[in-house]
Amino acid sequence: MPSKPLLLLTDPTHFEVTYTINPWMEPCTWADNPVGHRAAARRSFQSFAAKLIAAGARLEIMPGVAGLPDMVFPANAAIVLDRLALLARFRHPERRGEEQHFQEHFRVLMERGFILDEVTQIPANCFQEGAGDCIWDAARGRFWAGYGQRSTRQAAAEVSAFFGRETTALELVSPHFYHLDVCFCPLSGGEIFYYPPAFSVRHSPRSAKLWRLKI
Repeated sequence: MPSKPLLLLTDPTHFEVTYTINPWMEPCTWADNPVGHRAAARRSFQSFAAKLIAAGARLEIMPGVAGLPDMVFPANAAIVLDRLALLARFRHPERRGEEQHFQEHFRVLMERGFILDEVTQIPANCFQEGAGDCIWDAARGRFWAGYGQRSTRQAAAEVSAFFGRETTALELVSPHFYHLDVCFCPLSGGEIFYYPPAFSVRHSPRSAKLWRLKI
């Protein structure tokens, strides 16, 4: 019997919205009812975790850190494939403090024998925000990498070199769609589900001549 997938979540105890690094973040709205919003975040986390477990997943829940509220988005922490982990470098100063905590936790996972044989960080010459901006396409055996909002163009080449997999870079042009995973999803049948206005005309799924399903 195949082993259950192991998924990383971050405890939301320290989640809050106190700064703005994308158009959806509204610190003033959070400040109107911080206790109620934090309670809602906890309920959402518990419901999500329960559904993942019911679907057959194992969960690794790491603690959050005060002052680093966006740690609740651990997909941004690294790209993981074939027991290899390439850790992120964040563009915004507000998120850079997350790097050391995720690095420490991934190394602990490796030492415990969980899923990882190698953990390294993407070189300092580029920004790359983990699986949020780099999505594995199992049907094609390749990565799709977003750049232009959070990650830099050269990060795609670094991903390709580290994993030994072909990587196609897609330029994101809207601040409302700052990560690839909020506007692009390869489906299991080989289709690509994406939102065309999020991409430049030159570097888009359309230019890659893919069968696609538009929103």
